[in-house]
Amino acid sequence: MTLIGLIVVLLAGGLLAAMLGRHHPAAARWTALAALALDLLLALAWVLPAVARPMQSAGPWPLEIMIPWIPSLGIGFHLAADGLSVVLILLTLFLGLASVACSWREISERGGFFFFNLLWVLAGILGVFTALDLFLFYFFWELMMVPMFFLIVLWGHENRIYAAIKFFLFTQLAGLLMLAAIIGLYFVHGRATGVYTFDYPALLGTHMTAATGMALMLGFFVAFAVKLPAFPVHVWLPDAHTEAPTAGSVVLAGLLLKTGAYGLLRFVVPLFPDAARTFAPAAMVLAVAGILYGALLAFSQTDLKRLVAYTSVSHMGFVMLAVFAWNEMALQGALIQIICHGLSTGALFVIVGMLQERMHTRDLSRMGGLWDQAPRLGGFAMLFALASLGLPGLGNFVGEFLILIGVFPQAPILTTLAAAGLVAASIYSLWIVQQAFHGEAREKWRIQDLTGREAATLGLLAAALLWLGVYPQPVFETARPALASLRETPGSMPAPEPVTASGGAISNSGRQGEIDAIR
Repeated sequence: MTLIGLIVVLLAGGLLAAMLGRHHPAAARWTALAALALDLLLALAWVLPAVARPMQSAGPWPLEIMIPWIPSLGIGFHLAADGLSVVLILLTLFLGLASVACSWREISERGGFFFFNLLWVLAGILGVFTALDLFLFYFFWELMMVPMFFLIVLWGHENRIYAAIKFFLFTQLAGLLMLAAIIGLYFVHGRATGVYTFDYPALLGTHMTAATGMALMLGFFVAFAVKLPAFPVHVWLPDAHTEAPTAGSVVLAGLLLKTGAYGLLRFVVPLFPDAARTFAPAAMVLAVAGILYGALLAFSQTDLKRLVAYTSVSHMGFVMLAVFAWNEMALQGALIQIICHGLSTGALFVIVGMLQERMHTRDLSRMGGLWDQAPRLGGFAMLFALASLGLPGLGNFVGEFLILIGVFPQAPILTTLAAAGLVAASIYSLWIVQQAFHGEAREKWRIQDLTGREAATLGLLAAALLWLGVYPQPVFETARPALASLRETPGSMPAPEPVTASGGAISNSGRQGEIDAIR
């Protein structure tokens, strides 16, 4: 029942925060903080040990609960957690605490309703990471979208209504496409086996024609690509990030984008291995296009928040590249990249929020010379910018390095182009620090350095990135059985043929030997 408890605590905490916030605004903040702290304690005390040291009879799901819901339609309340899920659960709760901390003073109006929406979107994200019934998965997928819409439209900035509607339309239309694919898979499996069910383990290995498999896979892929976001369906993200409150940007970059990556890992390839293998060259080309395009547009921005938003398009392209390479090293790199991108980019959005709160602007052309007045803030900005560019010793480097090594034997040209994106990342990351904190003080700002609460928030994020950069082995050990299980699912996608930059296959009989040697 622990998995249910994780979700219920956040739902109940959100309701309590909404009620208390009407009369005691400070109580809403403390309620949200307490709910997330309790969830994190539950996850560390029960969920993580159960997954890290599973019983011999646990099978692929060390924690699992299934309760009949609508048995006549094959719908059940099926939640489960493996190593992949538990790592993302911990990331969700950790960044949730950071979101509450950075909203402590920023949110001054309707605080109860704000923390209600924040906790409910986090509850939806936990549901996405644990649901194994596809109907239930879609329910949580939609649950996390509605409160995020309210976070943007009610507490966002100047063009918040436009950004919120754009976010809603993109994610809703893509979600409906996934729903159609889920229903299609339900009927295909039912006609093939006589058993109509939405249960994920039962749907693995469903026999279908190549055309049907490709159509259904694309339904899932588009929904997850929009949320990732992948090029060219990323256009909602910069506006949503720019207009969202700081906590909204942290949740968007650190968690909602990760639900797209999780969907590619958990559903797209295991459910449709043949279609995924056929589509892999095109997906890898799109991934590299996103890496380069996002980096190019990031460098051309003057709005600091919009600049950081475009870096997400670039960095998440590495995750999609690794998923469709589908070998152990690339998948391990994808997992580390998912975690570290959430930490580093979330921290950059926290810093942008601190600057905007102090200066009431995000325009880089109006900044400069801030290091003298806020050296601690500048130091943290430098650290997270270095993490974003992939400095060795910080977690992002581990993820990107493993991805490039894992993908290179299958797509050397695409890997080389992706590596060029890291060069661009070095340019725009250092550009942020130079323009904001060094050089001439263009407008003679007088700003306060970090408070104790702000320093503690950024310090914990920095410590996590440093730990993952120096000693990521616990994450590998926790997630390895889950990643191995994904790769061994019925009909699991074999490694795609090596591809050129144009997506065409190339012949190389020794390439598989290189992959085996790396493993």
